[in-house]
Order: sequence, then C-alpha cells, then structure tokens
Amino acid sequence: MDAQSYNAGLTELRTVRDQVKRVRAELARLEADRDKRIAHLATYAKAKAERIAPAAGLSVADVVAVAPTLAPDHLAQDDEPAAQPEDQAPAPGPTGPQPAGQPGATAPAIRPAHPHPHPEPSAPPAAAPATPAGPRTLPGIPEGEAGDAWFAHTAGLASTRPNFTQQARSTVFLDATTGILVHRQQTHHLDLGNATAADILTAVFHTVPEGVERIYITAGDPWHRDADRYPYLRDAVAAWLNAPIPGWRTDTGRGRDRMAGHFIHARNPVGRYQRENSDQHVEIRSVGEWFDTDADDPATIRDAFVLLWQALRRHWNDAVIMGSPSQTGRDLWTRTIPTRGQYADGFPVLSEELRGLLHATAGQGRNELITPPRVDEQLPQLVEYDRTFAYAKHTWKSPVGTPRRITAATFASWPEKEQIRALYGCGHWQVRVTVPGTWNHVGLLPAPAPGDRAWHYPASPGTTFTTWAGGPEIHTALTNPIQPWKIEILDGILWEDGKPLDDWARRLKETWTNLSAQAQFHGDPQQARAAHLASRAVRSILLYGIGAFAQRPRMVTGTTPRSMERDVPPDAEIISFDDEWITWHKPTGFSRDPNAHPEWAAAIWSAARAALLTQRHRDDNTYAGALHTPPGTVVAFRTDALYLTQPQNWPYHHQPGDYLLRGHLTGPVPAPTTEEELLSLRDAGRAELAHSAAQEA
Repeated sequence: MDAQSYNAGLTELRTVRDQVKRVRAELARLEADRDKRIAHLATYAKAKAERIAPAAGLSVADVVAVAPTLAPDHLAQDDEPAAQPEDQAPAPGPTGPQPAGQPGATAPAIRPAHPHPHPEPSAPPAAAPATPAGPRTLPGIPEGEAGDAWFAHTAGLASTRPNFTQQARSTVFLDATTGILVHRQQTHHLDLGNATAADILTAVFHTVPEGVERIYITAGDPWHRDADRYPYLRDAVAAWLNAPIPGWRTDTGRGRDRMAGHFIHARNPVGRYQRENSDQHVEIRSVGEWFDTDADDPATIRDAFVLLWQALRRHWNDAVIMGSPSQTGRDLWTRTIPTRGQYADGFPVLSEELRGLLHATAGQGRNELITPPRVDEQLPQLVEYDRTFAYAKHTWKSPVGTPRRITAATFASWPEKEQIRALYGCGHWQVRVTVPGTWNHVGLLPAPAPGDRAWHYPASPGTTFTTWAGGPEIHTALTNPIQPWKIEILDGILWEDGKPLDDWARRLKETWTNLSAQAQFHGDPQQARAAHLASRAVRSILLYGIGAFAQRPRMVTGTTPRSMERDVPPDAEIISFDDEWITWHKPTGFSRDPNAHPEWAAAIWSAARAALLTQRHRDDNTYAGALHTPPGTVVAFRTDALYLTQPQNWPYHHQPGDYLLRGHLTGPVPAPTTEEELLSLRDAGRAELAHSAAQEA
C-alpha cells in the first residue's frame, strides 16, 4: 500500500465512523421511544408484562425493568431473595457457601507420593490481583431432613439396556460451496442457488431418492450466508433455519426419536424438516459436530464415516452412527449396560436436587489465560502440549450406588485413614480453601467467578475461598509436588466406586487405536486421511457422550408468527424477530432423562483438570503437568492443552492422556492478553512445528 492509498483508506474509515455514529444515535432514539411506549402501556390497569414483551421484542425481565409496576406479585415483594441465573438454579432449599465462621473439618495432610522437584520459596512473591468483586455464590445442601431427602434416586428412572435395534438413516454429504454431493459411492454436482434450506432440499431430492433422511454439510456453512445482516451469528442461523419452505414444515418428531424442532447453534446447527402431508423426515446437519475438516472433499468425509461404522461394528454388532457424536456415544453406552449382576436392572438416576447441585457446582474443562505480570511481557517461546484423547484416561472409576452425605462433623469424626480413603474415592466436596502464604505457582482449585458458570483459579498467597471440587482435585491440592494447601471439608457427597463406563470407554479406546494406526500406516493418502478423521470422530463420541451425561437444564427454542404474538410463552425470552416470525427460547428445567448421570461427567472432568497439574507415568517413573514446570512458565490452560514458555521432556507413547507436542513458536513472543491472541499464536506455533517436521523428514 502506498501513501495515497493509505490516505484514501483513512478518509473512507472516517466516513464509516460517521455512519456508525448516526446509526447509534438513531438506535438510541428508537430505544427511548420504545421504552416510553412501554411505560405508557403500563398505565393500563390490566397491562401484563407477558403481553408487552413479545410486542417490544424484549424479555419479560427487560419490560419489568422499564416499567416496574408490571412485575408479577411474587417478584415485587421487597423481602424476596434475588433470583439466581437459570443455569445455576438448584432445587428448592437453602443455598450459598457455609458462613466463614462455621466450623469445618480440616482434610488430612496426606504425605506427597513423590518428592518436591522445586524448592519452596523463601518469601512470597508480589501480591496478585484480588478475587474479582461480586463472584457467584455456589449453592449448598440444606441442613437436616430437607437436605437428607436429596440423597435418593428419582423413582422409576434408570438407565437400562435397550431392547430394540437402532435404525440407520440414509445419509448424503454435501459441499455447500461447490455443490458436490456424495450419495453412497456416487458423486453429483448440484445447483444450490442461494443455498437456502429450501434450495438445498429441492436440489438434493431432485437428485437422490426421497429415502434420504440426513444431509451433512461438509463445507460452506450456508446458515452464515446472511450473517452480515444480523448482530449475532445465532440470529442469522435462526433466520436461515426458520425461513419458510414450500411443501415442508418444521419436524415434530416421530417414534422413539423425540428430537423435534430446529437446534439453533452458531456453528453447528441442526435443521429438522418434515414434508407436508407425508411421513418423510430429513435433517440438515454440520459435519463439524464430528471433526474439523481441512478442505476435505465430501467423498473423503463419507469414507471417514464408513470406516468409523466398520470399526465400531467390531465392538458393537448393532452399532449405528446417529446424527451427533453425543447421541451415538450414549446409544453405544446403553448397549454395554450389564445383563447380569448388581446393575442388571439399570443405573438409577439421582434426585433432581442433586443433579441441579452438580450442574451448578461442577465445571468442565479448565480454560485460563495467565497474563503479565504473572508471566513476562515477552515470552522466550510458546510451546503447546495437548493431552491426547484425555477423557478416555479417566473413565476407569466412576460413582455408583446411593450417595451419602458427609457433613463436616462426620468427616472430622473419622480416623485419618478413613478420611484419606474418602478423598481418594468418588466424591464431590464443598470446601474452604486457603492458598499457602509462600505459594508462587498456578492455582489448583476452581472458584466461582462473576458470570454464568464462570470459574477462575485463585493463586495469590493467603487467599481463602469457598468452592466445590471433585476428589481428584482435592487430592492434588493436598499432595501436590510443591506445597500442600489447607483444605477444610464443609460438606460432601460420597458414592461407592464403580465401573459403569469402563467397558464402553475400553471399546472406544480400542477403536481409536485401530483407526489411528490406519491413519499412520495406510498406503492410500485419501484412506489415511479418512482414517484420521474417523479417529477424531471416536474422540468426539467419547468426549460429547460424557458431556451428554451431564444433562443440563433444557432450553427450548420456538417460533411464533408475528400475527399470533400473544401465543409466545409468557416466560420466554425473545431472541430475534422479523416481519413474519418471532423466535424465542425458554428454560424447561430437567427432563426425565433415563441416561442423566452428571456425577459421572463431574468425576471425569475433575480428574482431567487434576491431570493438567500433575500426572504420573508409571512405566517411565516420572511425572508431567503444569506443577512440574518452573514458576512463571505456564501461559495458559485450554481444556486438554497446556501452553508453556519452555519445552518439556515428557514421555509420549500414543496413549490416552499422554502430553503430545502440538506447537512450538520460537520467540521472543508477546504474551497473549486475550483468547484471540492466544489462538493466533497457537496456530502460528502449530504451523512452525509442522514446517520444522517437514524439513527434518
């Protein structure tokens, strides 16, 4: 770019700036006018926020904020406690952490199982920023009989082995950019027009038989075509899914398949359609649910699904690939439920109260970016290690049976040997944690941070906080290779140790190993690539299958014609609208899902977070993880990945949980301060490592 182009660009940028100012001013004027009209309508004696909300395109809460007189009676009382965010709301009962003055039982100072690799600091480092103001308050278990009643299973609800064979669905693979369609072993070239849902359905069924029930989009993301017209991707996706299609309507479900309606997701949505006056059903889905593609053609992706099905059939003679990895994972798991023994009648589902508590207090992966001054402004290098197929390493033991409540008094009454056994077992504990006064490394335990389901990891010396954590993390805090933390048990849930997921995970690990070997040694590059994609799909089956056990409270999305806006549910939130349709969603709480086992997901997530800190390699008699690096060298945690400023000589044997070197960016590198900067550096590091490997080859 020359100076003239640069100056011209600045002129154009100023023009855009002025346009933005005008649009913002007009938006502010319209919003003020809207609020004025709401306030005027609120003067009507029979006015209801539930009626005004859809007309204004706001949620009921937003309308009440503008016109407080419209608040429902149960919200208008001064002495009513503030409502919790929807995804944190537990079942009825007192909530909140134990008061600071309430006695707790100090966990035993278990002797570390391995020597300290780093000397303890002689003086505390400079104080880090204090815990952000206004952290979430985690729920607790009510005292007495009210809390004891939570420790039961939901009557008549258990995971049982299916007595039917899952039916496969005829599937095609479509590149929405090129129009290439693969059906079985045939390739077709389609004219997709504007790639609307109507264009895709018309083109596909003009070419292939009407028996096709699933269309996987392999590239093109057609639901993003008009993204520049909407403030959020979800709005663009909703508009694409809900656009009217002559001869079709939104699917309402069928038979055992209770999945109905569209699933609005910014990246991987699902459109479910049914032909009018017909029993023909079809889904439009993104193959991105299964694995990331790298300009792979539809034929290669179809081969990947064929290899996946063949590999799964070696371990399940009735295996069927369903629409998503989570559906497939849970279906395969149900086919490993034992037919004999203690759980031949199925695995009972916890009470809704305990499921709600686990949902609110058991986070998933650790995602933390450590910024200056805790790391240097300029990093000498950035090294990425990723735990291969990590969750598969932590399925060998899971909680089963009727849970027991372990109060602080009960825990304190036990001898130390029994306390240690409990913390080694399958438990979920409410604890008061104190960071040692001379601590100079990363945080060990998650604490609630401001925001919905947000967590952070306090590391400042002397910090005290109350949280919930799983047994693996508590054990790590007490036995870490640097210095034990002070842990006080305030309350807890303890299960028996069992193996409900062991057989399922073992079969998936063997499938993954087989496909990974094919990817490495196959002589045909296309089949090697297909095998690699299939191995990634197995990872997704296990990863999302575990996530599906968590069973979060459901959010239902629906659409209502503008002409019938009074039919929008009163507790729904408007998420988008146009001249014809109102799109909304509303929480529906926990469904009676027979496969809801958040205790399993919570245990695996806790073990995986603990392994990011320290993990023993028995065969090599060594350890790996963040705590086995010098202080100040950890830059970030990202679910299964660890970003460091120094390379490590950690063993890698292609086994689940091993730390694989994924990227290495030579420095100096400016320390990332946002997730976007971290991901940009990650991609650069992976590219540099791949280039180095190619040169060595």
